[in-house]
Amino acid sequence: MKEFTGYLGQFNSFIDTFDVLVSLSLTKTHHHDTYPAISPTKPSLSQTGRAVLITGGSGGIGFEIAQSFAKAGASKIIIVGRRNAVLDAAAAKLREEFKDSTTEFIARQGDIGDDASISSLWDFLNSRNIFVRVLVLNAAHVSPWLLDTLKMDKREIMEGFDVNIGGNFLMTVKFVNQPLRPAGQQLNLINVSTLMIIIADEHPVQDIQIIIYHPEMLYSEGVAKVADEDLINWDKMALPADYAVWAASSEASWLHGRFVWAHWDVDELKTNKEFLKRMEEEKDFLRVAVQGLKDISVEAFLDK
Repeated sequence: MKEFTGYLGQFNSFIDTFDVLVSLSLTKTHHHDTYPAISPTKPSLSQTGRAVLITGGSGGIGFEIAQSFAKAGASKIIIVGRRNAVLDAAAAKLREEFKDSTTEFIARQGDIGDDASISSLWDFLNSRNIFVRVLVLNAAHVSPWLLDTLKMDKREIMEGFDVNIGGNFLMTVKFVNQPLRPAGQQLNLINVSTLMIIIADEHPVQDIQIIIYHPEMLYSEGVAKVADEDLINWDKMALPADYAVWAASSEASWLHGRFVWAHWDVDELKTNKEFLKRMEEEKDFLRVAVQGLKDISVEAFLDK
């Protein structure tokens, strides 16, 4: 009964999330699958000559993202995950699928929730003379959704922080401070549904382009545990996968530091006058913040 109650809570939370997502559309066109504007075969989105590192890249959306960057011509794609057997199988599948391309696929075991593992990963890349130009932070620890937050296990919550906050932070630090990074070289950081907005505020797009996006409603391995496949019209994995390639291009630079949804049509966004006006005038538009408090300054607290 306890297990059933837990799944029921996850299911209800899932439905609530779905109801919110379907109402959050800033474009008339609501995509469920990839489309020409974000196609990785589009010349302007080419990743030729770039090494791409994808955390959680051995399965699900991470694996699809690896496929999309391969289609875009990335020179090297490094997929990182915790399970060696799964990683090796994924890399073998990618090599077979893209055997006629020049893309090199590298599988590397690593735990994003462990500092030593992260350091070992970047030391390995440096020893192989690999400079990572694009980092896709896809790995995440998803805690069980329960009916009562206060009934959650503290260890479970802290594991989530270790991966989703601490791990992604350290991955970003290592990425930005690569010894092989040429002076003035722009980097591209893609964050799948977690937040790097503060870093984007501190670093201009010319230094590190940061795009944060929600991958949409995907029938993943985790979702399959709490929902039936015929429940809704699930989005195709190709949508967020190809969106990652678009987000790593100069075409997405104007969304630096913003949180967007993959189902929004990128061409409509660029021509939506109201949207562009809010982007220009509202600093907190599409950012996570405490709403309702404006014009807060350090000076106000120091004023005697």
